[in-house]
Amino acid sequence: MKRIIVLICSTGLFLPVFSQQQSTAPKKPVTSTSKPAAAKPATPSAPVLKSTLDSMSYAIGMLDGNFFKMQGITEVNAQLLGKGFDDILKSKALMTPEQADQLIRREMQRMTRKKIQPTIDEGQKFLAENAKRKEIKTTASGLQYEIIKEGTGERPTADQTIKIHYIGTLINGKKFESSRDRGEPLVYPLNQMIKGWVEGVQLMAIGSRYIFYIPYYLAYGEQGSGETIPGGSTLIFDLELLDIIKQ
Repeated sequence: MKRIIVLICSTGLFLPVFSQQQSTAPKKPVTSTSKPAAAKPATPSAPVLKSTLDSMSYAIGMLDGNFFKMQGITEVNAQLLGKGFDDILKSKALMTPEQADQLIRREMQRMTRKKIQPTIDEGQKFLAENAKRKEIKTTASGLQYEIIKEGTGERPTADQTIKIHYIGTLINGKKFESSRDRGEPLVYPLNQMIKGWVEGVQLMAIGSRYIFYIPYYLAYGEQGSGETIPGGSTLIFDLELLDIIKQ
């Protein structure tokens, strides 16, 4: 259940490792009716512009452009882009690499925020209306919760491992994760989960069942989680605390 575990791998990249060992299975014998394997088309060579230097320069620009296009940057000042590259080669850049990195990160964050702002606004509107319900309690952080059943057991601390059933949905009702559907409760350290869980579960006694309404900044933030939880999403979790696992 890696979606609901906060920030364990929120920015990490996991690359699959493939075995390089060749298969030892016997090869299928070729019979007289076997057709020869089709020849693979030759890879076209890169076009040469006026010179090899021109081609290399174009290729560098194309690869850099493709990278930043994937990050959401679709417009630049080509003249200043070229000047920045040239200034680095001549060791007379107008800013340090650290300053350039910070500037790009800041601009990309601004563009990301603009893209997800409608989702954030929708979540804030939902929470404002939800807070008007008499059964809803709101903490200082903005976390909202509703008590479905109050247990009588011990309450966990953030450094303990919990055993819990949960159902996670978006505010439009779309379910993105459920331990009940899997038929197996989650057992995991509480302090390695999203902030809304860390705060909310500590309010629950063993045997309790609460519904939590979690603002995006206590959930997966502006980055979201995978394809199922868009950035800026307010989340709803139906949680039942089954036990505290003693070490």
